[in-house]
Amino acid sequence: MTDKLDQDLDTAAMLRLDLNQHHFVGQGRIELLRRIGETGSISRAAKVMQMSYKQAWDAVDAMNNLSARPLVRRQAGGHRGGGTELTDEGRRLIAVYETAAREHQRFLARLRDGIRDFDRFHSLLGALSMKVSTRNHLRGVVQTVTPGAVNAEVTLDLNGTPLVAIVTQESVRSLGLTPGVEAYALVKASFVILTTADGGLKTSARNRLCGTVARITEGPVNAEVVLALDGGVHLTAIITIESLHALELVEGGRACALIKAPHVILAVED
Repeated sequence: MTDKLDQDLDTAAMLRLDLNQHHFVGQGRIELLRRIGETGSISRAAKVMQMSYKQAWDAVDAMNNLSARPLVRRQAGGHRGGGTELTDEGRRLIAVYETAAREHQRFLARLRDGIRDFDRFHSLLGALSMKVSTRNHLRGVVQTVTPGAVNAEVTLDLNGTPLVAIVTQESVRSLGLTPGVEAYALVKASFVILTTADGGLKTSARNRLCGTVARITEGPVNAEVVLALDGGVHLTAIITIESLHALELVEGGRACALIKAPHVILAVED
């Protein structure tokens, strides 16, 4: 390694805060929270940041689902016609991130001064990150574990909404799933079946989660429907346009999500 390369090496990195190994907030999401706080509107915040309305809502949903308490909430009615506001938890997160960002910059400055050879630098900063394709990452607390001969039934409490998963006994042991443990439920959006709230159907699906349709995004073939569950958690489903029209789903209307217990993947912090 030449001295010239050592002299040209510099440090650059963006701060990202993960929560239990899931992407939680970075500079972009923090700025989105700031703009929501300033404008009182997700649509206006998205416009200022040159984001699509869907991108902004997806980011808010992801943060709210991972946080123990909502960071953003809707305001209904009133003389201002409703809107969106930051919660105390959202404002606290902004302050925490700003403090962490200052310390992060100090660390980079010290690291920049201490670089002496490329191999040591590369080893220090080398990292492997993994993302999962499941649309729904739902944070909860293990409520009950019912063992069986091979599999176990695990019930998560998602802010007051129960979600049942069927996993192997080995998974229960390896993940340390016991009542009171925090865990994440990963559910692919295509595994979520939507029905009208008054459907009255009997199904084999173990989970029937009801709430209000928060957002509908239509595409040429499929539609993305975001359901705000009664406990505050947001659940995303992908259904066909034909199904969307047949169910007469509209934003603000009631609907229920059916999820088979074996389709729920559980994960915990390592």
